[in-house]
Amino acid sequence: MALIQNWLPPSRENWELIAFWWQFFPLLCAGQWFTNYYPQGKTSVESRFNLPGKWAWAGMEAPGFVTLLYVMFALPRELGIGPLPWANWTMAGLYTTHYIYRALLSPLLLNPSMSPIHPLVFLSALAWNITNALSLSGWLAGHGPTTVHDWAGRLYAIELGLVCWGWALLGNIFHDDDLREIRRAALRRQKEQARKDGLLVDGVEKLYMLPKNGLFRYVLFPHYLCEWIEWAGFWMVGGWACVPARSFLLNEIATMLPRAVQGRRWYVEKFGAEKVGGRKAVIPGVI
Repeated sequence: MALIQNWLPPSRENWELIAFWWQFFPLLCAGQWFTNYYPQGKTSVESRFNLPGKWAWAGMEAPGFVTLLYVMFALPRELGIGPLPWANWTMAGLYTTHYIYRALLSPLLLNPSMSPIHPLVFLSALAWNITNALSLSGWLAGHGPTTVHDWAGRLYAIELGLVCWGWALLGNIFHDDDLREIRRAALRRQKEQARKDGLLVDGVEKLYMLPKNGLFRYVLFPHYLCEWIEWAGFWMVGGWACVPARSFLLNEIATMLPRAVQGRRWYVEKFGAEKVGGRKAVIPGVI
């Protein structure tokens, strides 16, 4: 049963509309290059409207995979088609696995703390994730390939894409955890001192250092780079003609690259150009 007639799940006409215009999202990101204002994470600002970081992050990221899974089950029934091919479900599984980690495990269970998030960021990210999920799920759930024959001759490319995706996800988690360890170590020190002083410590906020492990030796945002490689592998699985997977990758780069460049400027201002050294923002030796 459709939750929103012709939109959730999307009709072919509406899905084609979403998938077409979603390709032009990078044009909306151009303004990010001309401002340092981004009220989230290390550049969050004090505001009475701020939302708690952990729950806001989960609330703006989780609707993406929830939407995708709903469409994967609902759209085939709407269209009256048979079971979807295993490759369709494989891509849906890759997307869902990443976002269970990113939207639920990371903020709610693994991160010692998260900076508050402004409602503007929350609403923008929520809209981004739902639009992206509709674009992808429409293709995967019935408006794209619907039989095993549609995937014929692509096994090698699918396997290569899966390997690329898997290693990049591990790299993403590794570098995320390196950042978490900075705050974990600080929290352990604070708790030890508080224990000696007979005080209580709830958490550690706004603590930043220059991480040095893995690709942090060369760039300041390797977790961004790993995520882009993930979705490049995802696009490889879907094939060159999978416009939603291509849009996903390019739209992520469009919104995350200016944040990485801004973030490098933030590190230079906070720690000094000498300590940052020759490390680039996100692509070793390039930018």
